[in-house]
Amino acid sequence: MTFRGRVAVITGGGSGMGRAWARRLAADGATVAVLDVDAAGLGETVDTSASIKPYVVDITDGTAVAATFAQIEADLGPVDRVANAAAIMPFGRLLEQDPGVTNRVMSVNYGGLVNVATAALPPMLARGQGDFISFSSMTGIVPGLLMGAYASSKAAVQFYSEILYHENRDSGIRFCCVCPPAVKTALWQQAEATVVPKLPARGETLLPDQVIDEVERCLDQGKPFAYPGKQTRLGVIMRRLFPGLVWRVSHDAEGF
Repeated sequence: MTFRGRVAVITGGGSGMGRAWARRLAADGATVAVLDVDAAGLGETVDTSASIKPYVVDITDGTAVAATFAQIEADLGPVDRVANAAAIMPFGRLLEQDPGVTNRVMSVNYGGLVNVATAALPPMLARGQGDFISFSSMTGIVPGLLMGAYASSKAAVQFYSEILYHENRDSGIRFCCVCPPAVKTALWQQAEATVVPKLPARGETLLPDQVIDEVERCLDQGKPFAYPGKQTRLGVIMRRLFPGLVWRVSHDAEGF
């Protein structure tokens, strides 16, 4: 582990990637504030360690997020790491998806990141140290059929994260935007409850610890992006050099 601080904040801590990371940091001696709208899920996360503290908040509410971060600093002390793992992932054809659902995906996955960054980073920048981690996705690099809402939100996360890094690259903050393929968590199960695109389902599926390990390497090496898994790195190259081929494979996989 490369975490050099004492207090970490993880959004989406009520399940999946957020829960796995919170437990790992707590096991290594950190105090971890976990944020989620799911109070029951947070209860399951904190049951494993007295060092994990729950905060129920909807990250789409910027005012509530700012108040929560102020409360965390009052309760636990200065925040040394933030990982924005909160996300939702309903799949489906764009014109068949309720526009309220499509907009909700952008509000949680992208808007939540904006709210968290705006609340968390100014105090970290003032201290000149800390880690800030955002979660994009392989689908934010290689878009595919039936993944329009989710892929669009994760592409937005990538651009925001890249600009955020460059605007603050000499600040002492370590930035990393991680772009994993499918990860074996409850989030992927959420997608399966709608429709499962065949292309990512055929691809690489990682475990949470594999993603965390890659983020830690990213932070150590000072790289703004982490691409866990062999297929992710190949996908970056294919999307850049052969975009037509990428779409042809997607159409062939889905059959339309």
